[in-house]
Amino acid sequence: MFEPSDVAYLSSEAGSTDLARASAYTFSAGTLVADTAALRTEFGDRAAVLAQTVQLRRKAAAKLGDVQDWLFTDDALQQATPAAVARHRAERLADRVVHDVTCSVGAELAALDGVAATVIGSDIDPVRTAMARHNIGRRVLICQADALAPSSRADVVIADPGRRSGGRRRFDPSAYSPPLDLVLRTYADRDLVVKCAPGLDFTDLREQTGFGGEIEVVSLDGGVREACLWSAGLARARRRATVLSTAGDGFQLTDADPDDCALAEAGEWIIDPDGAVVRAGLVRQYAARHGLWQLDPRIAYLSGDSVPAGVQGYRVLDALAYSEKRLRQALAARDCGSVEITVRGVDVDPAVLRTRMKLRGGVALSVVITRIGSDARAFVCAARSPGGTRTPGPRSA
Repeated sequence: MFEPSDVAYLSSEAGSTDLARASAYTFSAGTLVADTAALRTEFGDRAAVLAQTVQLRRKAAAKLGDVQDWLFTDDALQQATPAAVARHRAERLADRVVHDVTCSVGAELAALDGVAATVIGSDIDPVRTAMARHNIGRRVLICQADALAPSSRADVVIADPGRRSGGRRRFDPSAYSPPLDLVLRTYADRDLVVKCAPGLDFTDLREQTGFGGEIEVVSLDGGVREACLWSAGLARARRRATVLSTAGDGFQLTDADPDDCALAEAGEWIIDPDGAVVRAGLVRQYAARHGLWQLDPRIAYLSGDSVPAGVQGYRVLDALAYSEKRLRQALAARDCGSVEITVRGVDVDPAVLRTRMKLRGGVALSVVITRIGSDARAFVCAARSPGGTRTPGPRSA
């Protein structure tokens, strides 16, 4: 637990020197106890904050980029927006006056700086406010303030209510800090951007709060990272899926895109769309864009004769009515020794099912289990292949 005095020390010249010395320790699983003891001998009561800061900086590098001199708390780092996602959001706010009212340690401020016309940051937590000042410097005005007590006239407000406490996630938006409904009401007269957990029930959100803007679901490198609420003045659609990649390629879909796709039996490939597409309810739009079709209108799996670039697909080898016995026989017939199992719409635990298959062969395969209509179906597939592939192969019904 950091105190303001810890931040003052870590921000000082002496703290910087001590952090450089503490960085020589690896803090690996095998050396953690010994390293901590050695650090305590060398730095006494300062050892804990030095060790935490060194370890948090190492964790932050993959998520936030060049932050080797930044200060963090564990909860702040866990909730911090990945740099690529923050940059994407900042681009939509170019040349605006933006106030991040829950700025935490400054990840969003860093992305907005140089893009927005003016950037202001505030947070109710004095430790995080002090860390943000250290991390961002004098380029941005940063102050301590309650997000529910407006403290600027900025025309755009960003809020990222706390969804973690003591390392645990809060799933109920009324338990956010501050609560989501209060944030929406407090800034009802402003253009507002609110970062939320992607698992929110968006229908309930609209019904319970009256939110009428855009809901954007964002993924990065295949993992769904957040839902972002854009108020009516900033909205460009009702639903949006944004798929980002650190490699630089990505795409967006909205509910305004065409959604005319067929419903048919599985073709040569089965495709599982990116999680942002699924959570945003834009599976049909994705199918229409790539010439795919649905297996069932309620299930997110799609099928086609090729795999869109940038995703991986399952080439279908066998299709069968699902039962453990039939699946075990089908895998044994193909000399399967290891299997990836994905499931939608059927009450099956992939990890448990994998052990029950008792595989002894030498071939790696994939299995897709899904509900089609009222029936559970299993598709035995070749191991996943990258997008752009068009490989013919045998298939039996």
